[in-house]
Amino acid sequence: MSGLLETIAALRREVCGLHAELTRYELVVWTAGNVSARVPGHELMVIKPSGVAYEDLTPDQMVVTDLYGIPVRGMNIGSGGTLDWGNPDLSPSSDTAAHAYVYRHIPEVGGVVHTHSTYATAWAARGEDIPCVLTMMSDEFGGPIPVGPFALIGDDSIGQGIVETLKNSHSPAVLMQNHGPFTIGKDARAAVKAAVMCEEVARTVHISRQLGEPLPIDQASIESLYARYQNVYGQ
Repeated sequence: MSGLLETIAALRREVCGLHAELTRYELVVWTAGNVSARVPGHELMVIKPSGVAYEDLTPDQMVVTDLYGIPVRGMNIGSGGTLDWGNPDLSPSSDTAAHAYVYRHIPEVGGVVHTHSTYATAWAARGEDIPCVLTMMSDEFGGPIPVGPFALIGDDSIGQGIVETLKNSHSPAVLMQNHGPFTIGKDARAAVKAAVMCEEVARTVHISRQLGEPLPIDQASIESLYARYQNVYGQ
């Protein structure tokens, strides 16, 4: 049990710190947006509290929930005792149900991010995929960044749309129609990277379209670039 406590403490520090990357890259405003992380080996996740300003976030404010988005205020450790963590006065993000649905249905996902970054959200408002016209997109997304269906906040409908849209796509990002981007990754940091890159290509492709029609990359080249970047690039 001490190992679980240490893991959760580490994830709360990591998730808290990664929210600073959202503001650093100007992907969020006010209290919008969120980062979460799966607790490996357990049906738990760590996510940002609802309505707390980014500059005020601390690790001990990160909320621990089960994979249905229900806050876990304590865990039975035998002999009638419980292991408690978290601030009982803080509720998890309003997007918690969406994150939880993704974790339940895509076991390899270890991190989920949601932002309202300007250019990616503008594409979402149009209900239009971002076409794969950049080698960077081939590398990172393996094709276009797809649009997911319109869904209301409040239950796991958004999560269902994310899972359904990404199940046949290389992309770690989806533009939920009239809402904004959600990204996934093997861990929370990878999901944040995907959010940063999603906004970058959304901006670049938008600017390209102001100059004329972007040139598409053929599918064979996209697949080759994606395979190289995912399996060879880096240390």
